[in-house]
Amino acid sequence: MIPVYKNEGSIVLLLGALDELAGTLDAPLEAVFVVDGSPDASFARLEEGLRDVGFRSRLILLSRNFGAFAAIRCGLSEASGDYIGVMAADLQEPPSLMREFFAALTSKPLDVVFGQRLGRHDPGLSKAASNIFWAVYRRLVQPDVPEGGVDVFALTSAFRDRLVAMGEANSSLLGLLFWLGGRREFIGYTRLEREHGKSAWTLKKKVTYLLDSVFAFSDLPVRVLMFAGIVGLAVAALLALIVVGARIFGTYEVPGYAGSMLAILFFGALNTFGIGIVGNYAWRAYENTKQRPLNVVSLRIDFAGKEP
Repeated sequence: MIPVYKNEGSIVLLLGALDELAGTLDAPLEAVFVVDGSPDASFARLEEGLRDVGFRSRLILLSRNFGAFAAIRCGLSEASGDYIGVMAADLQEPPSLMREFFAALTSKPLDVVFGQRLGRHDPGLSKAASNIFWAVYRRLVQPDVPEGGVDVFALTSAFRDRLVAMGEANSSLLGLLFWLGGRREFIGYTRLEREHGKSAWTLKKKVTYLLDSVFAFSDLPVRVLMFAGIVGLAVAALLALIVVGARIFGTYEVPGYAGSMLAILFFGALNTFGIGIVGNYAWRAYENTKQRPLNVVSLRIDFAGKEP
């Protein structure tokens, strides 16, 4: 299963890599491509290229851009095999990983196999930002996620059914995978350098994904807010004792303006921050009550694959 968004430059190499992979597997390969409302020519190039490959495939076009994780969920639902792998269309994760994933799933009692990044050939700034992102993710959301993060995985059809049955909006597919538990294994690899195009995984999308993950899997923001409230009450009580004592002993005659303003500003900001946190939880809960579909399929085309 492969989500596609702004990947027209890598389509030819991707299909060639999958053709080569299909020839090394012990079972037939079926590839499901989900074009997530991509504004480039990815869909047209796939529709043309899939007529000449030697494996079965399904090409799905979503009505608009729903996001990578909604596209992956759609592709998982459409896949028909006993074992389903998810890989990126930009080929930064070696396609040979799929062969290792399937070998592990067929030879061991496993539910899911993850690709664990042991190294990456990305620019220094991108590498540093990714390391920070996954460090925060592991700390706040799922400590079981490996240090380098996870982009590709494979799972059994039974485990897939449990995953797609959870129709949460504004959640994290990776978080759901680790929340489900199951028998898992990690296979290490080195992330390759991107050859075509620019990654659509922008800073804004990373921050949104991290916030979705935190609010979907952790009550840490609420606990932090509650702790801040307790500290604020303790400070207020201490200041109140000081003020009363100073008044009794005649230390001052007129209360200080600066101290009053600072206290008002601090607690006002704390209240606003708290409303924002509670509002985020309430909005996500409300979104899930709507029961809207997580994606809308506009077109579905099946290709039988050329005979060898």
